[in-house]
Amino acid sequence: MLMQQTLSQLKALKLDGMARAFEEQVSLTASSSLSFEERFGIVVDRELAWRDTRRLERLMKAAKLKNPQACIEDIEYRQSRVLDQCVVATLAGCDWIRNAQNIILSGPTGAGKTWIACAFAQQACRQGFSVLYVRVARLFEELKITHGDGSFTRRLAQLAKMDVLLLDDWGLQDLDSGARNDLLEVLDDRVGTRSTIITSQLPLEHWHAWLQDPTLADAILDRLVHQAHKLPLKGDSMRRKSKPDDGVA
Repeated sequence: MLMQQTLSQLKALKLDGMARAFEEQVSLTASSSLSFEERFGIVVDRELAWRDTRRLERLMKAAKLKNPQACIEDIEYRQSRVLDQCVVATLAGCDWIRNAQNIILSGPTGAGKTWIACAFAQQACRQGFSVLYVRVARLFEELKITHGDGSFTRRLAQLAKMDVLLLDDWGLQDLDSGARNDLLEVLDDRVGTRSTIITSQLPLEHWHAWLQDPTLADAILDRLVHQAHKLPLKGDSMRRKSKPDDGVA
């Protein structure tokens, strides 16, 4: 009776990890050989692990990653790819996020830019940072709609709160003046406070011309490129080297 009451109280307090550990200790005779301090320590550790797991689940769900299974540990370092393993290991520590820096992944189609970007994003979630994945074309379309329904300022504020904003497929389509202005607004809210990941088939040296407006291009690139870790990828398409059900690492 007392055990059921304790379990109910733990669950009412939303201490689900502690509740599960308590149930296990009651059912396992081996637990009786442990001291009170040891048993209580196990219960507390389980609660911390439970909360970490739930937090990661929430962050990953909110991130909406295109490749949620991508992780730093599975990145391939083929010689033709020209991907520095030491640089990736350094970035895995996520100090680039704490310092409000960016990552730019460029290279030909199929080189694995999006997969690696999602791996960095997943690593950020594992360390407790909020992330949002969005394709650039869809972002511009979404922002165009918010101008019409009056929610543009609110959406900008939501994007500005994300620790990491992953902009996929940068430079694939021409921009009109409205999209360029919106892009500047999004990046201006993030400079010096938040981090951005960019993936692009377009080489970095062509970005200024793609943005078309020299003044806005200078402003956008100043906010994005100067505090960025640049990872240009090379080599043949990873998709041709993967099985139909494999991810592109």
